[in-house]
Amino acid sequence: MAEASIAARNDPWKVLEFYSGIGGMRYSLMKSGVNAEVVEAFEINDKANDVYQHNFGHRPYQGNIQSLTAVDLDSYGADAWLLSPPCQPYTRQGLQKDAGDARAFSFLQILELMQFILHPPSMLFVENVVGFETSETHARMIEILEETNFITQEFILSPLQFGIPYSRPRYFCLAKRRPSSFINKDLNGLLIQSPRPLFEHVDKVTNEDDLSQKDWEKSLLSCQPIEQFLELKNPNNDSAADSASFVTHLPEHSIRNLGENDVHEYDGEVLDRASLDQYSVPLSLIERWGSAMGILVLMSLSQHLKFTIYVKGTGSLLATVEPKKKDKSSLKEQRLRYFTPREVANLHSLPEEFEFPQHISLRQRYALLGNSLSIAVVAALLQYLFADHF
Repeated sequence: MAEASIAARNDPWKVLEFYSGIGGMRYSLMKSGVNAEVVEAFEINDKANDVYQHNFGHRPYQGNIQSLTAVDLDSYGADAWLLSPPCQPYTRQGLQKDAGDARAFSFLQILELMQFILHPPSMLFVENVVGFETSETHARMIEILEETNFITQEFILSPLQFGIPYSRPRYFCLAKRRPSSFINKDLNGLLIQSPRPLFEHVDKVTNEDDLSQKDWEKSLLSCQPIEQFLELKNPNNDSAADSASFVTHLPEHSIRNLGENDVHEYDGEVLDRASLDQYSVPLSLIERWGSAMGILVLMSLSQHLKFTIYVKGTGSLLATVEPKKKDKSSLKEQRLRYFTPREVANLHSLPEEFEFPQHISLRQRYALLGNSLSIAVVAALLQYLFADHF
C-alpha cells in the first residue's frame, strides 16, 4: 500500500455514512481492513434500509438529510464522512440539471455545514458517476473543501482495473484536512485514472497511466473469468453445444420499461436449470432492442472457452451459448438471460453472507444493486485515504 500502512489507532476511526443504500460503502470499509466504526448511516430509501438492517442489524437514519444541523453532525464526533450522493443529476440518461436538481441540494448542504462544525471530519470520501467531475456541484464541492482546509486527490476508476470482469468507471474524491496529507502528495489536486498510486509511491501520473484502449484490453486479459461470478457454471448442460458465457447489454431504458410479466420473483434459492429459465430474456425484447447491442470487443476470459462481450449500454445480459457468428444478428442464438441478483452482487464484490430480506422483490433487488458500488475498488481507495502520513 504505497509504502505506508493504514494508520494504527487504539480507538477506531468514527465514520458517518451518507446515502448508505444497501451498505456497499460499509462493506468496503470492512474489506479495507481500516480500524473504523460506522457511528451512523443516513438513507431515505425504505427498502434500502430494510436490506441494510437485515445485514448489519442497524437501521440507518431515514429522515431528510437536509434537516440535519451542524450541531447534529458535531454530536457524532466523526473522523470521516463517506458520501455516495444521488447520481441522477449528472447521468446521461437523466435531465442533467446538475446543482439545480433537488437531489443535489442535500449533498451541497451537508458540505456547507462543515464550516460551522466545531470538530469537522479529517477525511471525506465521495463517489459518483463519471460526469460529476465536470459539474457545477463538483466545482462548488472543491470550493468548500478548499475553504475548510482540505486537500484532494480525485480518481476515475473501473472494477476492470481491479481484476473484476466488468467495466463501470466511477468518479471518486478523496479529501484530507491539513495537516494530514496523502502518501503521494505530488498528486494533490489532480484527477487520476490509474490505480497505481493506491499501491505504490509515484511522483507523477502520466497520460500513459490512463485507461487507454490498449490498457483496457490488458486489464480484460488479467480479469478473473466471468464464470467465477455465476451461480450456475454451465447452465445449458449440453455437451453437443459449444457452451460459452458472454456479457452483453441492453439500454437502461429498456430495463426500466420491462413489464411485470418479464420479471419474476426470486426467493434466493440455489439456482438449477429450471429456476434459471425465469431469467431468460424474452424474444420480443431481443427483437425490439437487439439493434442497440453493438459489440465493442470479444476476448477469451478462461481456458474453458468462456467469453465476454462488452457493448454499449448499461443493463447487463449473459449469453450462455457461443454463436456461430459473433455479431448482433446472432443474439437469438445465444440464449440470453439476465444476471441473477446474487451474480450482480458477486460482480460488486459483496460478501457471500450478504442477502436480501425475503420481502424485497426481484425488481427492487436489481434497482438497489444498480445503485450500489464496487467494493473491490472502494476498499482500495479507503485503504489509501486512511493510510497515516503526515
